Amino acid sequence: MGKSFRYETTESVHRKEKLVTLVIFVLLIGNFGCNEKEYRMVPVDNPTYIKNTAFKYSEDLSDPKFQNLKAKYQLDTIFEGEQDEFKRSILIRNWIHTAIKIEDHGDPYPGDGYVDRILDAALEGTGFHCGHFTKVQNAILNGYGQVARTIGAGSGAADNDISDVHHAINEVWSNSYGKWYLSDAKYNHHFEKNGIPLSALEIRDEYLKNKVSDIDLVKGPKRVPLEYDSILHRGKENFARTYSWIEYHKNNNMFTAWPNFDSPLVMYADDYFNNHTWLWDGKPHWAYGNTEYMLLETDRNAIEWTPNTIASQIKIVDQEAHIDLTSDTPYLKEYQMKELPSGAWKKVESAVKIDLTDNVHEIIFRVVNMANVTGPEHRIKIVGE
Repeated sequence: MGKSFRYETTESVHRKEKLVTLVIFVLLIGNFGCNEKEYRMVPVDNPTYIKNTAFKYSEDLSDPKFQNLKAKYQLDTIFEGEQDEFKRSILIRNWIHTAIKIEDHGDPYPGDGYVDRILDAALEGTGFHCGHFTKVQNAILNGYGQVARTIGAGSGAADNDISDVHHAINEVWSNSYGKWYLSDAKYNHHFEKNGIPLSALEIRDEYLKNKVSDIDLVKGPKRVPLEYDSILHRGKENFARTYSWIEYHKNNNMFTAWPNFDSPLVMYADDYFNNHTWLWDGKPHWAYGNTEYMLLETDRNAIEWTPNTIASQIKIVDQEAHIDLTSDTPYLKEYQMKELPSGAWKKVESAVKIDLTDNVHEIIFRVVNMANVTGPEHRIKIVGE
């Protein structure tokens, strides 16, 4: 038999070529589509960010006063080796309490309100009142990058059955607990509930609720619970009563501004405030009716704002995450970012763009202040499907 041959016309060849081209194009489009992921945000728990709207100014850590204070009294030795910020603050408080003798009736006091002069006199045996303890603690804590503020408090009572009708103390922001806590350097104590240190307003809540029966008064670095201080002859309830009324300095730069420091007083105007009168030495508090000095705040969050925390806004556009960061961080140095699982911390601006290529992107942000203290971590998780 002879061989048979099949001939293809030019037209049929062109049809095949077009078909092959179409198949290749479809395959390419299909592959491209497989690489395009739809990304979405996954909700995560982050420390609460509350903007600072009620307070202004913060200490300037570049001021030579801070370095001079640390060097003169070798303050680094107080907490040497301790990395936990809360424990460091308690050790600092304990040192102040030990270094300064209590003397409530020493007018005129030496030092003219300067922290170093107060310490000089104290180390030579001179005693001071609560305001001096507060001023020293505020300077040292801020100098080491812990956000501290000065506040005043009082029982507001007309009787004289407690020793502090008006008292000065500090509140300190804790990055690890994510909250403010009261720290009393004069008496070397604070209050806790279930092991968590309490703010002045939280102590006030507990006192007004049930005379602080559910919280602990703890003293010293070992946080020893006290129902009654046998040295000061005062009980837990008596100490807590002091926080019936609380005033916060609006300006938080007492150390660096001194001797030109002056500040209005921010007060929480809740139902208790509106239905009672703060008596000081048997008379209404001197700032009543003085709108220049008594600033009423109805929003509790404005008082308990959250330093060093971060808020983020994220938009996903064309396989790219656009992240804008916001933080109210006193003496802010920089933002830092780390990409999990194994990325290292690196400096970033407040606006960040991240290429989305993986199925899961986990990114952590934090602030760093001028004392190289880092704030609470803020996490973002983005998944592709």
